[in-house]
Amino acid sequence: MQTGPFVSYCRVSTARQGRSGLGLDAQRAAVAGYLNGGAWRLVGEFVEVESGRNADRPELAKALACARLHRAPLVVAKVDRLTRSLAFLSKLLEAGVDVRFCDLPQIEGPTGRFMLQQMAAVAELEAGMIGDRTRKALAAAKARGVKLGGTRPGVEMTAATRAMGTVAKTAQAKARAADLGPTLTSLQASGITSLGGLAQALNERGIPAARGGTWSPMQVSRALKMISEHISA
Repeated sequence: MQTGPFVSYCRVSTARQGRSGLGLDAQRAAVAGYLNGGAWRLVGEFVEVESGRNADRPELAKALACARLHRAPLVVAKVDRLTRSLAFLSKLLEAGVDVRFCDLPQIEGPTGRFMLQQMAAVAELEAGMIGDRTRKALAAAKARGVKLGGTRPGVEMTAATRAMGTVAKTAQAKARAADLGPTLTSLQASGITSLGGLAQALNERGIPAARGGTWSPMQVSRALKMISEHISA
């Protein structure tokens, strides 16, 4: 029997599915079935509509922030909704949120975290194997006299393309900073105003820094700057 607050996260792969509700209704039904029978309440539902290859999931960030705020587990309808993305799984592990799977209700708490770690390990192994195969293929092509580097058919890494990649990374960093905004504002209101004090408070709350690990005063300063720029934009 489930009790207490919960946050649900649903994901559909295309905009068409998001508009039609195809797949989304089934996920909502799975979440309701998992929670049924207890004194539970759903404090937030977040729906992602995007490709499984895209690791930048703004709705997931909101769901994790909501789960942290309410100290609530994050409920996902199916394990395959998590995909095999290492970046995605790492984000879940770094968030420090208890993740529940409706199709595996017996797995939760430390066991659920262990499962996420194993999924991340498999994703990392697959990524490494793909990278190794790519390196071997390039070495074989070079040995055959194929010219490597420069412009390839269908792939044009121009200055504009690189600039777009930088913009995307910056946007992701700003989204992360915005997620921290309410927490930092609350800490400052409580009297913690120094960068060192804020870093310590964030670390004590188990909120990971942008790239994982613990917060430093410099990282807090950067986050505050991004939040300020986001508000003034």
